[in-house]
Amino acid sequence: MDGPEKSLPFIPPYRWSCLHVTVLECSCLCSTTFRYNILLPVKQDMEFNLIDFDNSLFRPQQSSVEMAPTLYHTLSWLGPPCASRIHKNTFSRLGIDKQAAAQPPDWNEELQTARDLPHQSLEERLQRDRAVQQVNGAFVRSVMQGAEAVIDGFVEPVNRNPEDPAFLWGGLFMSQGAASPAFGGERGRRAAQRLELNCVQAYSNLEEALRGLHTLPTAIVDYRGVRLSAQGLAPGLESSEGLLYGVNAGPQESAQRRQLLGLLASAAKNLSLQKNVVLTPDGYKVPLFTSVDAQGLVGADGRFYILDVFRTFPADANFSWPEDYHSNYELPKSFPHNLCRLRPELVQAFIQHKHRHFTQHVRQTLDEKGGFEECATSGDSRSTDAVKAACREVGSVSDIIFEMRFNPNVFCPGVTFPPAESKTVNHQEKLQKEAAAFIVTHQIPEFMQSCLQSNEAPMDGASLKQALHQRGINLRYLGHVIKAICQSEDREHLRHITRVAIGEVFIRSTRRVFNNFIQGVDVSNLSAAVSHFLGCLLVPHFTPSPVGEEGKKRSRRRGGGGGGRGGGASESTAWGLLTGAELWNLVCQDAAETYGLLDNLGSGLNHLVEHYGLQKLSLLREFCLKTGVQLRLKDYFLDNQNKAPIGPDDILNIFPVVKHVHTPMVDASNAFRAAQISMEKGLLEQALEGLKEAAYLFGRVCNNLHPEACYCHSLLAKVSYLQGNAAEARSSQLKAVVISERVLGFDHPNTIQQYALLGVYMFAGGETALAQKCLLRARLLMLTVHGEDHPYAAVLDSCLGQVLTDHAETFLKNSLRLNTSFFGSTDVNTALSHHLLAQWMCSKGDYRSAMTHEKEALTAFTTMFGDDHTQTKCSKDFLCAITTQAVKVERTLRQAGAEASSALCPQCLTATTDTLVEQMVLVTGIRRITQRYVNTVCMLSYCISKDKTPLFTMILQLECFTAEVLTITRRDPHKQRLCGNEKQLNQLIFYLKLLETIIFHPMKTKC
Repeated sequence: MDGPEKSLPFIPPYRWSCLHVTVLECSCLCSTTFRYNILLPVKQDMEFNLIDFDNSLFRPQQSSVEMAPTLYHTLSWLGPPCASRIHKNTFSRLGIDKQAAAQPPDWNEELQTARDLPHQSLEERLQRDRAVQQVNGAFVRSVMQGAEAVIDGFVEPVNRNPEDPAFLWGGLFMSQGAASPAFGGERGRRAAQRLELNCVQAYSNLEEALRGLHTLPTAIVDYRGVRLSAQGLAPGLESSEGLLYGVNAGPQESAQRRQLLGLLASAAKNLSLQKNVVLTPDGYKVPLFTSVDAQGLVGADGRFYILDVFRTFPADANFSWPEDYHSNYELPKSFPHNLCRLRPELVQAFIQHKHRHFTQHVRQTLDEKGGFEECATSGDSRSTDAVKAACREVGSVSDIIFEMRFNPNVFCPGVTFPPAESKTVNHQEKLQKEAAAFIVTHQIPEFMQSCLQSNEAPMDGASLKQALHQRGINLRYLGHVIKAICQSEDREHLRHITRVAIGEVFIRSTRRVFNNFIQGVDVSNLSAAVSHFLGCLLVPHFTPSPVGEEGKKRSRRRGGGGGGRGGGASESTAWGLLTGAELWNLVCQDAAETYGLLDNLGSGLNHLVEHYGLQKLSLLREFCLKTGVQLRLKDYFLDNQNKAPIGPDDILNIFPVVKHVHTPMVDASNAFRAAQISMEKGLLEQALEGLKEAAYLFGRVCNNLHPEACYCHSLLAKVSYLQGNAAEARSSQLKAVVISERVLGFDHPNTIQQYALLGVYMFAGGETALAQKCLLRARLLMLTVHGEDHPYAAVLDSCLGQVLTDHAETFLKNSLRLNTSFFGSTDVNTALSHHLLAQWMCSKGDYRSAMTHEKEALTAFTTMFGDDHTQTKCSKDFLCAITTQAVKVERTLRQAGAEASSALCPQCLTATTDTLVEQMVLVTGIRRITQRYVNTVCMLSYCISKDKTPLFTMILQLECFTAEVLTITRRDPHKQRLCGNEKQLNQLIFYLKLLETIIFHPMKTKC
């Protein structure tokens, strides 16, 4: 082979792109001749450049969702076991700013330019949304890098205020903010940063409905115990009169000011904020559409900006008013900071609650005055008087129409109102007290009720936070949630929620203690300090070794002292003085101050494990995700009572945890919501087309790497399966799994559910082995995230009991035990578990036990759905078949003796693959057993009996028409000229529902 090798051209060295290679790649690595000969045909056919060769040529092509980079960093709390523990800033940056030589970007200009792109056609809007997503993603990545540079000490502050240092890095303005005593010190400073981000998000969401009012790109980042607020640099003022709005703006009159006030008035209307008047210290009356802190200006770029909006939403009267107006719930009460505000979801839910009361009051008033039809056709003032009375009853800010607005400056310390506004202020105080009480009297009980009826209840702190925020419940109410569950009759059915809530309280209090602990630690000691903190947290009798000795051991292992700034013998080792008892006292003190839990945490971590069923592994995962700590992937023995399970070498890194503004994808989101509406109506064909359109739009904007795109593909898989296309369902669901892993995390609760659904579709397609692996992986992640004692574990066990040949009985019995424990004996989940066990026992010839379980299933189905329901009839037929077969087997045994005991189960009792798939579909909720249209059927029956069928048909047609028009309007806002204003359409739906409720009120009561 010497001859050919001499004529070979230059072949570059093989570049490894992965630790795991194929046999072909190994051959290319070992032999230059083999690599040349194998690539020569490729070069001739494809004009392939040998210099650009890598191992991707011989690997299967990955999809775009697997190869495209994600917009935002997805934090993983576990790193590869072979990773080296090196802090990137200390050992590779060496204090050199990589961006010093390059011109820093103007993030505000880039974001505003992307937002100002043309948006008339669909193609223009897609390009605009993609540009905004890309700019926001690059901004967030820059914030992460800037936080590391600033907090690690490589950036000097631009001001000389040690209490509030400010930094400029990479086109970012980063600061901690002043710890004002009026806001509550350090806790108030962090709350102000978080509220600023939330309110910027609220104003950003109005971009489609309100163009012309701008906010700066904003994010907050937590790194090494410090929270920084990062913003793009604001443009300079256009002139000396650039500050046009605010308490300090002064009296002025200009066209620009009038334009800005018009924008702020429209924003206030969309955010349900009331125009109010406050007094300045010199007695000047200032009309405001926002909180007193907000400022409006026109920048040098000619755009209008609104800043300092952290108190936009109304105050939470449960934590900011001394009067004891709700003593049953121990409210109001003090809080560590003075910036407790209501969430926007709560404001909307409260307005809807008041709207229902308004409708009921109008209906009752008209019924007392002769009925709706007579009042509507008489032309007198009875209808108007009824509306006015209802407005006064519910507290509407208007006397003639229903309108709810809130004054954000009520209950704010230091804000003074003119005497002429006292009546309005008193009304606002009453309204905000009602809104605050609405949380504990309605929203928390509704949250508990939804958890009682769903097997997809929160599994970890992130899913609990999402579920509470969707109902407008702030996390400071976790103590009230726990107490409400403990005082409820269903506390045993809600023990998994109590477990998650207690764990969230414990981890959040621990994180606050950790923030104070880690701030004084040098970079070179970070790993040792974090491992010491975890040892004090997880080990009851932890006795750490002296810090000096541990430092010497690490120095000998590494061949010298630790690098980085501040290293050496004089470095601070105060962190090594922390003990487990001291840490536990600090955590309990914080839990008592923040959540009002005095004795719930007990005397130590073992109490939480024994009393609430918490897992140390789950708590460790939550701690790492909230603090940015990454551990080495290996088995940790967490039950040791003396020795720390995690050493310094197990701490791989600490990543910044960023919270940022989520930029909308308007067309894709609207298409997805329209498809969901069609799905709820049972219009599968229309839903399928809408979901395909939404998936295409998500792919155009963000390469499908977005949580909403994951939900879209999962629902697309569901609809495709219900339409009979199992292959397409498997493909879409596989994409949903990949998106969830890359965007949300490999062990996120949504990823667990997506894996379970993928297992169902794979089993439906005959891929039994892969289905088993998917379901087993989902169960393993479930055990890591929460544990076995959760309703969704019953779903996984039911599916595993049908796809596994071994241990099927164990999984099915465990599923029955969990469903009975969480939902009771008369629930559809429990009934399905009984039926699955009966089916499996029939396959094993145990007909007596099968009859027992099927009788329980039949009783539950009859109680829930009645004798005429399809599921009840199927259960009854199956029970008859079991009974018949049992009699035949008994008769055969008596006649033929023991030799006949080996008779096979008849085909009618042996579950086919299609039957197993259908049962898995029911268990996982892909198809649900419900009485969706029972109210519609009752209404139709009533109309037929009362000879009102034409009216019923008209109502249904109007409902379909208004829903379709709203869908078209939301998809294309430029068609509002043809379709009418969306608010008018919503009012049409309201009056339609009011008409329906009034006319059919006796029928609904009877039904």
